[in-house]
Amino acid sequence: MTDPMQTLASLRRPRLLIRAARFALRDYNRRRDLKRLMRAQIVPTPPQAIEILLAEEARLEIARQGAGPGYDPGRHIAILVALMGEARLVAPHG
Repeated sequence: MTDPMQTLASLRRPRLLIRAARFALRDYNRRRDLKRLMRAQIVPTPPQAIEILLAEEARLEIARQGAGPGYDPGRHIAILVALMGEARLVAPHG
């Protein structure tokens, strides 16, 4: 099984999506945003959240590439914001 942080580090997405997510990152509130994004009452630990968010991001990326009707760019950006925020919590501080 691949390490979720390696998977996250290897993501390649359009520059506009990444720039929008970075811009919104300053307003990220994990308690509020993860509950909404995951439709959960309890906020998971950062490693758990990253795994769940990666799965949702992969689904959104497939929809984006296929230009399917199920693609929601706003949700994709929100998921990327959450991934960035959660990654900051588990990244080694040095």
